[in-house]
Amino acid sequence: MMPVLFSRSPVRKLLLGLACTASTILPATTAALAAGRDLTLGMAIEPAGLDPTIAAPVAIGQVTWQNVFEGLTTIDRDGKVEPQLAKSWDISEDGKTYTFHLQQGVTFHDGEAFDSSVAKASLDRARGADSVNPQKRYFASIDTIETPDANTLVLKLTQPTGSLLYWLGWPSSVIVGTKSAADDKVTPIGTGPFKFVSWAKGDKVELEANADYWNKDVKLGLDHVTFRFIADPQAQAAALKSGDVDAFPEFGAPELMDSFKGDDTLTTVIGNTELKVVAGMNNARKPFDDKRVRQALMMAIDRQTVVDGAWNSLGTPIGSHYTPNDRGYVDLTGTYAYDPEKAKALLAEAGYPNGFTFTIKTPQMAYAPRSAQVMQAMFAEIGVTMNIEPTEFPAKWVQDVFKGTDYDMTIVAHAEPMDIDIYARDPYYFNYKNPDFNAVMDKIQATADPAEQDTLYGEAQKILADDVPALYLFVMPKLGVWNAKLKGLWENEPIPSNVLTEVHWEE
Repeated sequence: MMPVLFSRSPVRKLLLGLACTASTILPATTAALAAGRDLTLGMAIEPAGLDPTIAAPVAIGQVTWQNVFEGLTTIDRDGKVEPQLAKSWDISEDGKTYTFHLQQGVTFHDGEAFDSSVAKASLDRARGADSVNPQKRYFASIDTIETPDANTLVLKLTQPTGSLLYWLGWPSSVIVGTKSAADDKVTPIGTGPFKFVSWAKGDKVELEANADYWNKDVKLGLDHVTFRFIADPQAQAAALKSGDVDAFPEFGAPELMDSFKGDDTLTTVIGNTELKVVAGMNNARKPFDDKRVRQALMMAIDRQTVVDGAWNSLGTPIGSHYTPNDRGYVDLTGTYAYDPEKAKALLAEAGYPNGFTFTIKTPQMAYAPRSAQVMQAMFAEIGVTMNIEPTEFPAKWVQDVFKGTDYDMTIVAHAEPMDIDIYARDPYYFNYKNPDFNAVMDKIQATADPAEQDTLYGEAQKILADDVPALYLFVMPKLGVWNAKLKGLWENEPIPSNVLTEVHWEE
């Protein structure tokens, strides 16, 4: 969809005002050279810890998932579930018993042997009463865990859970050792292809290839990897230009992407992520408790123009809480497409012929205030006044919006893959309740048939696109910049990660 140009409108003027001018970055005098089998990879955010089973921030998994830690299953670069520490599995006809056949000859980096008892201990740690696992709900349907022998793990469920194999591939589900789990936050020890070396807080984490890695089909192309933490986008770009950093798989400044044009030593890639930018509404508060109001606001928004103004035209408009990465995706951007005249008519029908006034609480991440300013101008064109209240993230936003639900509207990028089920959670900050939607979510878990699940995911998307509990805006892209000789990094991001298994330098 081409952006709509608003001649002499406040939106057009706003877009011109939001145009970002990047500081000039001089190219490096010498091209960055491939450093043999070493890699320096840049990240904007430094994780507070390195154990993804005890904290939620995605930066943890971006260092350690699939590099240091592994799970019973894994998720590949196409978003598909694949075997890992479990080489195969059987599912009972009633969907309530999963029998995993485990890999043999696997050891942790400290020498502890992996077997069914270790897998059981790890899962019990994740689902136990004292668990702080960020996705503890993923294990809620596990009733008992049995270990009939060292190579067999049996999960007996209280009810069918069709997403279980997918959930077991998440960073929060990795298998940790019985001896090392308590210290994994600062000294991660897993079964993966890379071993933890050191962490200089505020600067870098270093890993090295695991010479005793159990999967002999994997031929590592790297011996040593350094994760460098650089928050400032200008500094990120300068480090790439100078060759101090070989890759920034998630470059944080779309307005600077053009600065890399003409530099043959670097490759720029625009891929997909799971970062769904949505403007959530408090469905329990007037006037957002009226579906017609929510639908009218959706029709007041030209999504492509929001992408243009908020993220330098880099992003994919969406019509529901789902991304093109995800299985069963349906393009629903036309359900309540941009139509301000219809929006005004629907507002009048709902009892707001002269519009209304409300407040949006925006976290400080760049996409949020930029998107809100474009939306503010669009809402003004249908007679609705939106006041913008900056809200510190995460502490203040979590307190007021996520936990307190004290808000009219907010805007945030939801990062979890396949998290459409959040609209069935009670409580959740949208205050959205729809028994029909909940029933579809239940049906998804009641079957392990991928084709049936995909159909049901399509039904769930359509319900949200029609009900509009949130304004569905766009998926943020994965902006990658790396040395042109570097191969094997994921271009798309079905799960937040920096998987190094296939990364190598071109000879």
